[in-house]
Amino acid sequence: MDLMKIGTQMLMRKMVGGNAGNAVSALSGLLGGGSGESATPDLGGLLSKMQGNETGGDITELAASWLGKGDNEKPSLDQLKNIFGSEKIAAFAAEMGTDEETAVSGLQEAIPGMVDQASPEGNLLDSLGGIGGLASMASKILK
Repeated sequence: MDLMKIGTQMLMRKMVGGNAGNAVSALSGLLGGGSGESATPDLGGLLSKMQGNETGGDITELAASWLGKGDNEKPSLDQLKNIFGSEKIAAFAAEMGTDEETAVSGLQEAIPGMVDQASPEGNLLDSLGGIGGLASMASKILK
């Protein structure tokens, strides 16, 4: 599954006037996981960050909605800034060649959609490459 392609398509549906050529790079910068079209966004890290967030419930519940089988809740501007930081949101908008409001509108659809697509049955394990991929990711973190 090409999550960057899925994310780019979702972004561009919302971001009329944005620069599609920079979408993969901008998403990679925001989500981590490498660069280029073959990059795999670090959705596990994103969800871990959301669950460990000191603001508590609203961010954790938001993540749960993306993993669950129901509708995906859209993150608010404040939630996105809390998750990524204002500077990263501003850098994302600049790289996309658009204003912050338009960039956030695109992210409100793309981020939940990417997590949803990567987590059939509410589990990110398959998108990480199964047990082997999880072990590989853990070894990188523990270095």
